[in-house]
Amino acid sequence: MMTAIAHALVALVALLHVYFLVLEMFLWTKPKGLKVFGQSLERAQATAVLAANQGLYNGFLAAGLLWSLCQDTPEFARQLKIFFLACVIVAGLYGGYSVSRKIALVQALPAALALLLVIFTS
Repeated sequence: MMTAIAHALVALVALLHVYFLVLEMFLWTKPKGLKVFGQSLERAQATAVLAANQGLYNGFLAAGLLWSLCQDTPEFARQLKIFFLACVIVAGLYGGYSVSRKIALVQALPAALALLLVIFTS
């Protein structure tokens, strides 16, 4: 049961990062992106390339987490989960420190909960 919850949390973190990819790569200068990130169109246009790059990195994190869920070798899957969740936590904590505390709550907290479950259930 706890393993299934851990996998569900890992999947949730992966889906969040797919969502971040879409926001940063495709919606950055659109009304949804402007609203989510609370910025003007002018600022969004000036930072669109940086945001797209950031979105790409979020995509890599999502891909790694999804890979960990599809991996047939249990110990390797566990190692992948731990590595990619730790990366998400570090990125979320840094974002929380450097940009907004909200990033730590939205990004790092779910990953930390998933990491704890992965560590203690496998």
